[in-house]
Amino acid sequence: MKVKTKSRKVNRAWLNDHVNDPYVKLANHEGYRARAAYKLKEIDETLNLIRPGHLVVDLGSTPGAWSQYLRRKLSPAGAAVGQLDGTIIALDILPMAPIEGVAFLLGDFREPEVLERLGQEMRGRKADVVVSDMAPNLSGIASADAARIAHLVELAVEFSQKHMKPEGALVVKAFHGGGYSQLVKLFKDTFRVVKPIKPKASRDKSSETFLVGQGLKTVGPDPSCAIESREMPCKPL
Repeated sequence: MKVKTKSRKVNRAWLNDHVNDPYVKLANHEGYRARAAYKLKEIDETLNLIRPGHLVVDLGSTPGAWSQYLRRKLSPAGAAVGQLDGTIIALDILPMAPIEGVAFLLGDFREPEVLERLGQEMRGRKADVVVSDMAPNLSGIASADAARIAHLVELAVEFSQKHMKPEGALVVKAFHGGGYSQLVKLFKDTFRVVKPIKPKASRDKSSETFLVGQGLKTVGPDPSCAIESREMPCKPL
C-alpha cells in the first residue's frame, strides 16, 4: 500500500507541476500540441538555423509540436495555415495528426521502404536542417538507458551524413549522464561547429539537453562507434 500511495503522490505532484507550467499554458494558448515547441523555438532563435526556402526533416515528430513550429517559421506570415515557403517532412513510428503543409511518413527511417518514400518527398534535394526530439523509453538502469539514448543520437547523425547538405545543421536531444561525453565527441568529430544548449523550456530537474552540429566535416567517424571499446576501436569512414 505504501508503494501505491507514494506513486499517487508522485503522479499528483507531476500533474500539478505540469498544469501550472508556464510553457504548458503558453502552448495551450498558442495552439501547440506540446511545450516542446518552445525548446526548438529558442534553439532556432539563438542560432538562426531555419530560414525561408529550407527543407527540414523532423525525426521522431509525434505528437507534432516541432513540426508545428517549423510550419509557422516557414510561413511568410508566421501562420499555422496558408502559404508556406519551404518543405517540412516529418517521420515517426507513431501516428501523428495532420499539420497543414507538413508531409508525414509513418514508419522507421532505417527501413528501406521508408527511406524510399522519404526520397520521393525530398525530390532529389538534401535537407538544410534535421531535427530530432527522439528519446527512448527509459528503464531506470543507467547503463542500458545511456546505450539507448546514444543509439538514437547515432542514428540521427548517420541520417544527416547521408541526407543533409554539407553546410546543414542537426539538432538532437541528449541527456547528461553516462555516455554524454562520447556523444559530444561524436558531434565534434562529425561537425565543424558544435553547441550544447539547454533551453529555458527544459525543466530544471531534467538532465535533458540538446546538441547542435553545424557544417558536416568531409571525413567523419562511423556513427555506430560513438561509444567505442578497447577491443573494437572506432575508425574514420
